[in-house]
Amino acid sequence: MSLPVLSSSGVKFRRVLAHFPQELSLAFAYGSGVFRQAGASAGHDENNMLDFVFAVDDSVTWHMMNLLKNRSHYSFLKVFGPKQISSIQSYGAGIYYNTLVPCNGRMIKYGVISTDTLIDDLLHWKTLYVAGRLQKPVKILTQNENSKLQAALVSNLKSAVTAAFLMLPESFSEEDLYMQIAGLSYSGDFRMVIGEDRSKVQNIVKPNVPHFQKLYSNILQDCPQVVYKHHLGRLEIDKSPEGQFTQLMALPRTLQQKITSLVDPPGKNRDVEEILLQVAHDPDCGVVVHQGISGIVRSSSIVQSAKTILTAGAKKSVTYSMKKLYKMTKGWLRKTS
Repeated sequence: MSLPVLSSSGVKFRRVLAHFPQELSLAFAYGSGVFRQAGASAGHDENNMLDFVFAVDDSVTWHMMNLLKNRSHYSFLKVFGPKQISSIQSYGAGIYYNTLVPCNGRMIKYGVISTDTLIDDLLHWKTLYVAGRLQKPVKILTQNENSKLQAALVSNLKSAVTAAFLMLPESFSEEDLYMQIAGLSYSGDFRMVIGEDRSKVQNIVKPNVPHFQKLYSNILQDCPQVVYKHHLGRLEIDKSPEGQFTQLMALPRTLQQKITSLVDPPGKNRDVEEILLQVAHDPDCGVVVHQGISGIVRSSSIVQSAKTILTAGAKKSVTYSMKKLYKMTKGWLRKTS
């Protein structure tokens, strides 16, 4: 199974790629500059910053070439060279962002992540940072023939469905599912308290249900634990302890570890399977799963945001933060009016 490539012209996004070194294992565009969102950003698509992620096999070499081509994109860190930039990239979520970069008449932000780090996050949810972005509709611009990466992209979508099932009731709507999935990578993110529109998840999902369906309909149809009534937009899942245990055992490794550390008292050292069986019988199973996800996201989002001060520089960091606060305030004012 391959990751669906969402339709609509990607020419303007691929024109941006022409400005960068071409040694990319994956490049995608995401966010409100790519997909229409309800709320504060609606109707202003042409003014929204375009967001990109570039996965590269060799970060040092890629940054070296990009410094030769686009030195002005980097903060003061450029004076330390590609090895130091790659070293800083490895902290937090393992991605290095250059932001507020003028390109083809638009402002863009692009993050660089190593292919191995990306695969690790997709499979194991080590940080759920880039994996979380890839659980929502994105525009794939280029992708090489790396079979491990392709398998990891699909595995990430299946894991998102499994985690969402554990936090949903026995019967729910398709939109409920996509709201739960879209919210996974925002659980525990401190920026949802300061700096992001708190209606963000709803704004992402409501105008883009068809895009979510393209991503997830095949997975839902093939899943033995769900009754997918596509024509009604409804789903029913097995909420028995046995069904929940099967789902818990299928979760990414880091999330399983977070759940076991929440449930197992220090010193007991029971095996993971025993602890997950206990959680499967717990009426608050979904709450425990949510807490585990929040723990992953919280730590990576804090470190990644702190990195922004270095990678963007003080002036750009303040400008970018003010833009986020403005969007958050507009969303809050709209809800109270």
